[in-house]
This record gives sequence, structure tokens and C-alpha cells, in this order.
Amino acid sequence: NSVLHVTISGEFFSRRLGCKEYEYVLCMIRVDGNGVITVKPDFTGTKGPYRIELEGEKREIWKFTLENASATVEEKEEAREQRVFKDLYSRHKEYLSGLVGSDLEMTAPGLFRLFVNGEIVSAQGYEYNNLYIHFFLELPSCWSCPPSQLLSGMTQTCTSKVHGKDRVAFFSFPFTLEMFFTQEDDLEGSLPEWPVLYFEVLSLDFWHRYRVEGYGFVVLPATPGVHTLSVSTWRPVELGTISELRRFFIGGSPELEDITYTKVPSTFTGDRLSRFGFRSETTGSVTFRLNCLQQSKAFLESSSMKKRMQSVLDRLGNFSQQSSLYNVLEAFQRARHRMQEARESLPQDLIRTSASEAHNDESIIKQPAAF
Repeated sequence: NSVLHVTISGEFFSRRLGCKEYEYVLCMIRVDGNGVITVKPDFTGTKGPYRIELEGEKREIWKFTLENASATVEEKEEAREQRVFKDLYSRHKEYLSGLVGSDLEMTAPGLFRLFVNGEIVSAQGYEYNNLYIHFFLELPSCWSCPPSQLLSGMTQTCTSKVHGKDRVAFFSFPFTLEMFFTQEDDLEGSLPEWPVLYFEVLSLDFWHRYRVEGYGFVVLPATPGVHTLSVSTWRPVELGTISELRRFFIGGSPELEDITYTKVPSTFTGDRLSRFGFRSETTGSVTFRLNCLQQSKAFLESSSMKKRMQSVLDRLGNFSQQSSLYNVLEAFQRARHRMQEARESLPQDLIRTSASEAHNDESIIKQPAAF
């Protein structure tokens, strides 16, 4: 289908024709293969004339109008035009359907599908070089995945380089996760658990001996979209210097038998989890970039996007309450981090002065009045 473009231009204050400096586009006409004529800008009608303001000392303003001088369309021609438009819209619909295809999978009623395109971006702040990351996904109850879905993976070994003040290992390791949630009748009204991605950072030396550099976990975001998360890690340590000497010279270090101990162990069934006596130290951090997609038929039952999210989350076990809980906890952690940064940036003399003044005020309040 050929397309014809016609441009109507006007020249102002030009002593010779063809001078581009004084040329202004007044109207563009486009005719496609279906006989549809598009005029831009539109005919003036009752909107008033269009204005062109010329540059220069005088800055004159020119006005022009666009009118349809064609004869009045007959009923047959108008009906033919409507058929052309209908045919055009049907062709466009077929074109869009061809782009989407007929293999679009729809979830069953009451089923929630979570699709994550993730990336392990980098790891920074670790003691040794040649880092690699081992990770696996834990699916709580009511969650499932396709048989072909891999629930664990390992990155390549990456050499660190100095980036700012830290040594950073850039992995750019992609991974894909697909999960399904099915609401059970006995769990209706309770907060469901969300899938957790556990990982451990390890280092490899020249003699192919590995050391554990840190453990961490990521709770997959409960809202769709792009999420960039920086997760701090820790590793277990032993008393004394013998373990650190062994770690330095012959490799090896204390490890967790169950990596889920970084959060709540999967075998724990009590009410309170005590880690008294467990020694650990903070190490570096790992950056994740997660692109989360959610699919459910409940999204189609409401018109507004806000009602869509509220509807599907409420129908699938009050996810909205869990999402709000996570948002509150994340906001609290961010506020606490900002307060710590602000306190560290203050001079130590000012901190001591403020502390002493607060102590003096407290002692003054506690002293009884003397008469």
C-alpha cells in the first residue's frame, strides 16, 4: 500500500523564491492506500485562524485558515467511507492480534502467576577476590512451579575491581523464575508466605580452595515492576584466631548446614527462634535487579488499575496486607539508615555536647526543688 504525502508551505519576507530561512509549513496532507485522507493541522471550522509568528525585529504575526472546499458528500459516499473505516479498523485489529499471537496462556480461575526476570548485578565489599554466588528458591506452601523450572543456580567466577572505595565484582548474571499460587480453603483469610531467594557468596583462590564470604536472602517483591535491591550479607565466625588463620592459609570456613537459617529455618516449628550464642560478622552486599510480572484472571474483573491490584490481592489471600506490611518495614529501615548516616556525618564534639546537655537536663529534672 503506497502512501502519498503532500506538504503546503508558505514564504514570508523572501526576495527570492526557495529561501528555506523564510519558509514555514502551513499544512500536511497524507493519503494512504485505503483512500483515507489525513490533514494536519485540522480544518479551521469554528476554532479560529492559525497563527505564525515571524522572527526578526518586527516579529509580525500572520494568520491563515484551512477550509474544506469539497462538495457535500452524498449518502452513498458517506456509507462507503464508513465501510472503509470499518475495514481499516478490522485490519488493524488483525495486525495487533498477529503481534500477540494465539499462544497467550491464561491462568485458571483462582490461580495467581508470578514471573520474575532477575539479574544478579554485582557484589561489593568482600574480603577476597574471585567471587561467585550460589542461589536457590524456596517455595512456601500453596506455591508451585513448572517441572522444567530450575530452583537453583550458580554464577560465573568474577574478578573484583576497584570502583570508588570498594572492590566490586560485576556479574550481570540473568535468571528466570516462574511460580504459581493456589489459594486453599483452609488458609483463606490468613497471610500467605511469599517465595524467598536464598544465596551464598563464595570466593575461589589460586589453589581452587573456596571460602564462604556471606549469606543472605531476598523476599521476592509483592508488587509488579522493576525492583533494584541491595542485600547485606553476613558469615558465621568462631572464637579465636585459629579459624581465621585456617581460612587464610588453607581455605575453608564455618558454614551453615541449612542455608534457610539466614531467615527462619525451614525445619523450625516453634513460636520463638533463639540465636543466642551464634557469632557472625557483617561482610559485603549483593545487588539484584528483579523485573516482576503478575498474571491472574482477577485483573480482568475491574476497570481501574488500583482496583485491579486490590481485587487480585484480596482474592488470593490478603496480599495487600502483606504488601503494606513490607512497605512499612522497608520505610522504617530506610528512615533508620538515614538517621545513622546523619549521626555519622555530625562532628563527634557536637554529639558529645548534645549527650552531656541531655544528661544535665535529666539531672536537673530529677533534683527536688529546695525552699
